[in-house]
Amino acid sequence: STSDAGLIGGGNIPTPGEVSLAHNGVLFLDELPEFRRSVLEVLRQPLEDAQVTIARAAMTLTFPARFMLASAMNPCPCGYATDPKRDCTCTAQQIQRYTARVSGPLLDRIDIHIEVPPVSYAELAGPPDGETSAVIRARVNVARERQQARFDGTPTPHNAAMGVREIREYCQLDEAGEHMLEQVMTHFGLSARAHDRIRKVARTIADLDSSEEITAAHLAEAIQYRTLDRKQG
Repeated sequence: STSDAGLIGGGNIPTPGEVSLAHNGVLFLDELPEFRRSVLEVLRQPLEDAQVTIARAAMTLTFPARFMLASAMNPCPCGYATDPKRDCTCTAQQIQRYTARVSGPLLDRIDIHIEVPPVSYAELAGPPDGETSAVIRARVNVARERQQARFDGTPTPHNAAMGVREIREYCQLDEAGEHMLEQVMTHFGLSARAHDRIRKVARTIADLDSSEEITAAHLAEAIQYRTLDRKQG
């Protein structure tokens, strides 16, 4: 039920919105398609520029807004389109209208889209079988240190903030990777922005793998994280 002013900032005397209050942190939007489309569309500027500019008759103010956007949505209005044990009651048109509430240009600015399958009772009740948070944190810290060393002395803080010049310098692919990305771009009709974000995610996957080179395996994993792009294609 938030307004665009509540999310971005505004008012007669402009005050920061949620995107600025989340500066250097995380902004989580649950049930993303349930937000008004006009509210979601104002996220484009801060996701691209890491700041928000609000113009009024007497003044123009710029607030910082470098945040990590995390959001969640159901696969359809009833929520059961991908559930193996329950039948979805939605029509194809209803599902299309529901997913279309989040525009392509906004999805372009979200680096990773993944489907999360339903969790069984055995998985909920049983002991965890994955890595611990401490192990994951240690690997992430090593990758962050690698990025800090890479961008030392520059205004770029990490991989996600890379511009076109940095992408060309630090996200180079081998011949197999270039061929793979070309095929994916052509087959799914991906945008130039999606192309850049795939390269940046692949660079981060390589950093987590302690690899200086972006291999075809790193690139393939990054492509798999563009679920909604591939569905639209």
